[in-house]
Amino acid sequence: MSFRVGVAMKCVMTDAQNTDSQVLTLIAALTASTLTPQIAEAAGEALARAGATVESPDWLAEGVACDIGYSGLDPRTAEAAVEPLLRAVSVDAAAQARHGRRKKALVADMDSTIVTSETLDELAAAAGLKDKIAAITARAMNGELDFADSLRERVAMLEGLAEVALAETLAQVELTPGAQTLVATMRAHDCGAALVSGGFMAIAEPVAARCGFERVVANRLEIVGGVLTGRVIEPIVGREAKVETLEKIALDKGIALADVCAVGDGANDLPMLLAAGLGVAFHAKPTVRVAARVKVNHGDLTALLYLQGYRREEFVS
Repeated sequence: MSFRVGVAMKCVMTDAQNTDSQVLTLIAALTASTLTPQIAEAAGEALARAGATVESPDWLAEGVACDIGYSGLDPRTAEAAVEPLLRAVSVDAAAQARHGRRKKALVADMDSTIVTSETLDELAAAAGLKDKIAAITARAMNGELDFADSLRERVAMLEGLAEVALAETLAQVELTPGAQTLVATMRAHDCGAALVSGGFMAIAEPVAARCGFERVVANRLEIVGGVLTGRVIEPIVGREAKVETLEKIALDKGIALADVCAVGDGANDLPMLLAAGLGVAFHAKPTVRVAARVKVNHGDLTALLYLQGYRREEFVS
């Protein structure tokens, strides 16, 4: 194996059970397929310069994702070594221990994660309040406002809105690319899957059914006589409920939290992401990207499968 900048590299085969056996996964946006052999090679060289013993790239999907096995560096140092190289080419990178990377359960946020939009903001459009409510949502998702208080404030503005607006909003909801494949593939490998949302059951339940989630946790709007009262039925599903859902699905499956994959984008998702063995900040808000251990800024939701070592031919649609 040769490398352009002339850095000598040791290519070794290591035991996946070795605690020093790590893997750096490179993932490009599926639509771009910008991950070339030259980029993967340069990433390997960067790891070697940082002091790692590096293996040849193992391609999970040509042009989209590959694993680079290595040892001798902690994950954060490995990611820092390749960050300057990948910054300009829209490629995500995440390093982790190779052993145990394939998880046994999935817990996912809904808004701006499994679906492309903030559904409360879209519901607010029916009341002519989308911009006003979206501004509050943005601050809450970045951790600038208490989630529960901000939710009560936003829902109060919708008092008097006809219940039919929920169905109209649902009809416009779009799944994030890769959402159905992520859930179907993990379920096919006997993984539990829960959708846990600070949004509303009227939308979360149909979304969960479309994707194949087996469990749904979300807020409920108070509706009287076909009209929203402007109140959320307590208790509110916030950050604590998301962690509790993660813990419950692990308990029900008889697995450790380290065996759970969690994904979300907002500040109310962060405790859940930090508690999971693989917690992924997906196209996340700035404060979440800073705090989360693993970040996907360019790829779609199939990136979570590549992070677990799935090959494209293993995907279930």
